[in-house]
Amino acid sequence: MIKGLYETHIQVSNLENAVQFYTEVLGLELAHRDETRPIAFLWIGKNKEAMLGLWEQKENLQARHFAFSADQEDILNYSAEFLKSKKLKPYNFLKDGIEEPMVFAWMPALAIYFNDPDGNQLEFISILEGDGKPGLGVVSYEEWLNQK
Repeated sequence: MIKGLYETHIQVSNLENAVQFYTEVLGLELAHRDETRPIAFLWIGKNKEAMLGLWEQKENLQARHFAFSADQEDILNYSAEFLKSKKLKPYNFLKDGIEEPMVFAWMPALAIYFNDPDGNQLEFISILEGDGKPGLGVVSYEEWLNQK
């Protein structure tokens, strides 16, 4: 019955700033702005495939995590440069100071992280071909390739 995840919602401290970040910096499209309450909806991907809801919350903001699917080649070749060009700091799952994507071997999937202005943890992720290798944990892409 379930075919995928269609939408998720996060809290933001300033709706105007968040809409600007997600549309101008990350390139999402504004779908709808509710004029009766501080909420905006953004399209993720083409053809209304997925949606992100931004809810302004002035107090007790709770940061969340979600991932944008991306092409493997884009993550490997452009993600760190793209994020830095937008004044964002890329980091890997281990938060070890290395700004390179890493592989979650159990899936397997290639991923790199960054934060939005409100501290929500965002991720670019691409599922890799082949079987997972849970015993490897989280490894560099080079280490992953050497395991094949």
